[in-house]
Amino acid sequence: MSAPVVITMTVNGEPVTGTIEPRRNLVDFLREDLQLTGSHVGCEHGVCGACTIRVDGDIVRGCLMLAVQADGANVETIEGISDSGEIADLQKAFHERNALQCGFCSPGMLMAASALLSENPVASRDDIREHISGNYCRCTGYQAIVDAIEATGQARKGGAS
Repeated sequence: MSAPVVITMTVNGEPVTGTIEPRRNLVDFLREDLQLTGSHVGCEHGVCGACTIRVDGDIVRGCLMLAVQADGANVETIEGISDSGEIADLQKAFHERNALQCGFCSPGMLMAASALLSENPVASRDDIREHISGNYCRCTGYQAIVDAIEATGQARKGGAS
């Protein structure tokens, strides 16, 4: 067994230090050590997207990244971008269009959608589908999710929602 290591990062704007085993993945550190349980653990292979978070502005799969790799990084979880109000309009659109369903995929889906809209607020429906294709949802059939993301993009650019 490897010796524990000390890591320091900024999580949702707050400095955090932890002592962890080097093999601990980032999503487990967030969920178990920091009690930030919004990022879900689904497949543990990076396929489902339930553990999607942002590290230094890029969306990543928290189950595939070791916590030691985030040492010194700025990490944002669904709790952080939700509490800041950054995605309030997106959350509202998901709610209004019944795109939440069971909610298991919602944090990762919202993180992915937020990243897309920050890069391309006028994303086409095909662009949206392509961007969220790495986030599995077993409840909605994706139509409501695509509708919500498209409506949010249109509203942000000043169009009808």
